[in-house]
Amino acid sequence: MNLNRKITPHITDAVSFDLQLKKCDQYNLDNGVPVYSLDAGAQEVLMIEWVFYAGNWYEQKNIVAATTNFMLKNGTNQKTAFEINEYFEFYGAYLNRSCYNETATITLHCLAKHINELLPVVAEIITASIFPEEELNTYRQNQQQRLEVNLKKCDFIANRLIDEYIYGIHHPYGKYTSTLDYDQLNREELVAFYQQFYQQGKCLIFTAGKIPANLASSLNHVFGQLPLQQRAIPNIQYHLHPAEEKKMQIINDPNGVQGAIRLARPFPNRHHPDYQKVQILNNVYGGFFGSRLMSNIREDKGYTYGIHSYIQNHIHEGAWMISTEAGRDVCKATIEEVYKEMDILCKEPIEAEELSLVKNYMIGSVLGDLDGPFQLIARWKNYILNGIDDQYFYNSVAIIKNTGSDELQELANKYLNPNDFYELTVI
Repeated sequence: MNLNRKITPHITDAVSFDLQLKKCDQYNLDNGVPVYSLDAGAQEVLMIEWVFYAGNWYEQKNIVAATTNFMLKNGTNQKTAFEINEYFEFYGAYLNRSCYNETATITLHCLAKHINELLPVVAEIITASIFPEEELNTYRQNQQQRLEVNLKKCDFIANRLIDEYIYGIHHPYGKYTSTLDYDQLNREELVAFYQQFYQQGKCLIFTAGKIPANLASSLNHVFGQLPLQQRAIPNIQYHLHPAEEKKMQIINDPNGVQGAIRLARPFPNRHHPDYQKVQILNNVYGGFFGSRLMSNIREDKGYTYGIHSYIQNHIHEGAWMISTEAGRDVCKATIEEVYKEMDILCKEPIEAEELSLVKNYMIGSVLGDLDGPFQLIARWKNYILNGIDDQYFYNSVAIIKNTGSDELQELANKYLNPNDFYELTVI
């Protein structure tokens, strides 16, 4: 069919789309480890992620969880760190690990045809890592040097301190690392944490891509006999200890020309009935490039290259955060404009055209998140770890489409009170 390029194509608003979330399959290995599998995609590539409840929520001493996770690839009783990396590179695979607040992960990306050669080595890392002392010394030295460099950056300091102010320095969401913490690391603590939270830990497996027919049996053969799932997740509770003072200014570099600004207030997690509607309000306020904060403070005033607001998506607690860097001489004026935009949202309803733009942007973002198996399984993982199901997705889409400006103005008056925000400037 020949296209008539003189005729403007019909444009459909994203909010009119009927979005569907592809289901993921779930089955258990012989030892009870749940596997969540999403078969999609045209390429013969595969992602497998092992999720352990081994984040800093469960550590008894600072940075033990993150260090244990990092050093999983640094040697087993059969392979050195070099041999492990060389093995995965030989098969064109990439093995990564990451540590978060509640969970820690091992993630494998590879060609599906190599999976049977790679799974046993992942299992070896989970069962037989040895944490060599020389590797720990190298890690300690590198991290201390990196930290010393970062401590000179105002945005790095601001990110550390604002979390402390909201949650408290002893809360897993609020604590941060010092060079002394690395000096106090010892191998025995890492081994003990590894044995409890990896070798015999609580594990979930997520797979996505073009799933081979034999993947379930391969996973069960390699991982289904391991001593996982034998222990319950420790029931550890932390109390918030926010700072008493709400306005802080830190001089980090007396000669610096730029300041890092963070404003934040505590906010409920995603189980709260206001959470999804506030996402719309946040996008109007500062959640995307066309937001009010960007239009005012970047485009109109020229105080910053970028300013954003977002909801921290922690499992237990949350925060509403505004983040930017501005010239030292305009930091105060920037903060005044941030509060000014809060006040406008509280006093004036959002006009229909602006609200329609934001809703179409949000639906478009959801569409992007549904494009590809790895994005889809990431959404499912987020739901499963937070104890919600696919109905949350459909509720979210319906809320984006149907929430009106009156509801958003009511939420603005509830949550955008300047007196509720911690205010931090680091220069």
